[in-house]
Amino acid sequence: MKTHLVWLRADLRIHDNPALYAACQDPDARVLAVYIATPEQWRRHEMAPRQAAFLLDNLAALRHALAGRGIPLHYHQCPDFSDSVAWLADFCRSQGADALFYNYQYEFNERRRDRALEQALDGRVTCQGFDDGVLLPPGSVRTGDSGMYKVFTPFRNACLRKLAEADMQCVPAPARRVNPAPESRDGLAPFDYPRQAPGEEYPAGEDAALSRLRTFCHQQMQDYRKARDIPSLDATSRLSAYLALGVLSPRQCYNRLSRAYPLVLEHADSGAFTWLNELIWRDFYRHLIVSYPALCRHQPFIGWTRHVAWCRDENLLAAWQLGKTGYPIVDAAMRQMNQTGWMHNRLRMITASFLVKDLLIDWREGERYFMSRLIDGDLAANNGGWQWAASTGTDSAPYFRIFNPTTQGRRFDERGEFIRRWLPELAAVPDTYLHEPHLWPGAGEDGLDYPRPIVDHGSARQTTLAAYKAAKDRGLSSGTG
Repeated sequence: MKTHLVWLRADLRIHDNPALYAACQDPDARVLAVYIATPEQWRRHEMAPRQAAFLLDNLAALRHALAGRGIPLHYHQCPDFSDSVAWLADFCRSQGADALFYNYQYEFNERRRDRALEQALDGRVTCQGFDDGVLLPPGSVRTGDSGMYKVFTPFRNACLRKLAEADMQCVPAPARRVNPAPESRDGLAPFDYPRQAPGEEYPAGEDAALSRLRTFCHQQMQDYRKARDIPSLDATSRLSAYLALGVLSPRQCYNRLSRAYPLVLEHADSGAFTWLNELIWRDFYRHLIVSYPALCRHQPFIGWTRHVAWCRDENLLAAWQLGKTGYPIVDAAMRQMNQTGWMHNRLRMITASFLVKDLLIDWREGERYFMSRLIDGDLAANNGGWQWAASTGTDSAPYFRIFNPTTQGRRFDERGEFIRRWLPELAAVPDTYLHEPHLWPGAGEDGLDYPRPIVDHGSARQTTLAAYKAAKDRGLSSGTG
């Protein structure tokens, strides 16, 4: 009897799982699944404790779903990717595996790990990899001269053309095996890694993810285009945590969206198209890290930005991290993330711009901090977003585009509903002064229990413009522009 082994990574689902589907095509094969936890690797990647706990919850749900189909899930923990390769090669031998199936991960270290495993198996086990976690495979959306798009809009337009022609059908979950393998005795012991409860907002499992997807498409999509930028509203999908772990696939999102809105590709002014645009942004960042692996190693895409003279003020960094900058929209957003593990996308842009363009602190400090807190931490999307805000990446905002945090607050939280939710010390401040509470005459002699702005935005803007211009001039003169 053949033995097929499915190596699960960021694809914790049984529906639309290409590797699992392929492994189950031979009805007579014994099919086993394996998940390897690598806590030391997670520490290097700054995985958030909330994401670790959410991963464990979803792994338990997946194990139950696989068991119902006669596929045992074997679990193992080892420090890092190097150790996981050695253990998995031994596990393949001990189980007499004929073939190993897995879905690709596109990050630099993950791709290197997979190559190392193939070398360790030395042809004794057939390895079959599949594209996953994207709408379209990296490398399939190219410019006319076969290069990678460096600007999002033409990339999106090329994606839309391909999506209209591509077979986007999801593969089904496997049927119960005719000869189910014995249940694994490997217990799902808690990871040797800090964990923090995800909260009621994030029930585990595919059923919960698919239910949320259906609800969003059928009840919230009509208002999405107008409401998505208002953080006080529950107007976004909140599916990013499920997508990050592969509990839900982008193809499932696209298919549900297409069924609910068959003309989504034709109506660019609709909420459905706007959300599809966000899914394509996810693809864009994944395609980029494949074409430019240095992005996975904390390198900027634009060469001259390496010369920016960053400020290294730990007190300013800590004030930003704790939500004590004196700019209410920034502080409310940071406290939301610190307390819940999630931040509204508009606020991610505002807080990132503030750290880099107002405080002139290296974007990599923000990138790391977000990863250490977000339940939906995702290297490609997080790196892409930070480099966009910092004007260091492809398709980035020009360096002279600097968000005014006070103006942004007034625009997206005009009446302060979001700010008051997360900054209760400003509850009594009238709307007129809420976005600049230090100017409120009613604060009294003792003032508010809220910090004054840690920088003056106007002055900080000029400092940042000068720093970026100096870096660009230096880069161009040294040939690194």
